[in-house]
Amino acid sequence: MTGRLLIYGASGYTGRLAVERAMQVDLDIIVAGRDAGKTALLGEEFGVESRAFALDDPDAVRAGLKDVDCVLHAAGPFQVTAQPMMQACLDAGVHYIDTTAEYPTFALAESMDEAAKRAGVMVLSGGGWQSVPSDCLVMHTARRVTDPQRLAIGLHVTGGFSRGSIAGSSIILDLGVLVRQGGKVLGVDSPQPRTFDFGDGPVDCMPAAMGELVTSWRSAGIGDIECYLGTDAGFPDEIVGGGPTAQERAAHRYQVVAEVTGRDGQVARSMIDTPNGYTYTPMAGIEIARRVLDGHAPAGYQTPASAYGIDLALAIGDTTITDL
Repeated sequence: MTGRLLIYGASGYTGRLAVERAMQVDLDIIVAGRDAGKTALLGEEFGVESRAFALDDPDAVRAGLKDVDCVLHAAGPFQVTAQPMMQACLDAGVHYIDTTAEYPTFALAESMDEAAKRAGVMVLSGGGWQSVPSDCLVMHTARRVTDPQRLAIGLHVTGGFSRGSIAGSSIILDLGVLVRQGGKVLGVDSPQPRTFDFGDGPVDCMPAAMGELVTSWRSAGIGDIECYLGTDAGFPDEIVGGGPTAQERAAHRYQVVAEVTGRDGQVARSMIDTPNGYTYTPMAGIEIARRVLDGHAPAGYQTPASAYGIDLALAIGDTTITDL
């Protein structure tokens, strides 16, 4: 394997987990972020190069990407940070992956499709738990019906959150509820919750503006999409510590259920069960980066499933898909 991976936001909760995973699989990495002190300490700890640059200086970002083949961007809120990093990657000919859960970032990445093709680079948003399992699950479920038309998808997250996730959740909530109808993303005035069974009985899930509005449209060609999110007890106002401990992550798994309806009315339901999202995300982001550095990076905007197929999700941790 040749090529270098730059992990931006490396001193954050998810970024550090990604660094640890990258070291486990022997990737050639650079740790980066805007805080020179934290980044330098992290580089010393892991014995790798460190770089510090802010994203509001385009020249500094492009300089920071020198001799880099791929970026794993883990510094939120992505509504602020994604565009300058994406643009710098296009300018520098560097492949881009991020770990966002924010719908606007997925829409931004999709809008970069033609520019990314011209630059010969891949742009992939949602390279973590949001949305590797869901995207692969939807592609799997869509293949169980003829001419898939509608998707209802429920995501079940448990066991605590990081500060970055809370910041991202506020962006999702501020958007209100969005759905895709006839291929177009629209607002909903009177959204209604619904229940999904993730294996232990019905769970009330609230409609939300999620990245699947983009990824499921692109990877499976489904024109009508509704997304729902279920949590243990909503999103907390404050986070104590950086995020869930290793013990908390081990004790709580995540699930996604996809319900796809074909043109003839046939309905298929499938569920994916994964390790905790904070465990899955660094593993998924690094697995995608590893494939990129191995030379598997189709140019343009890609979803996890469009780039790597259904088996990508199953290659990460003890993940399983069950047809319901």
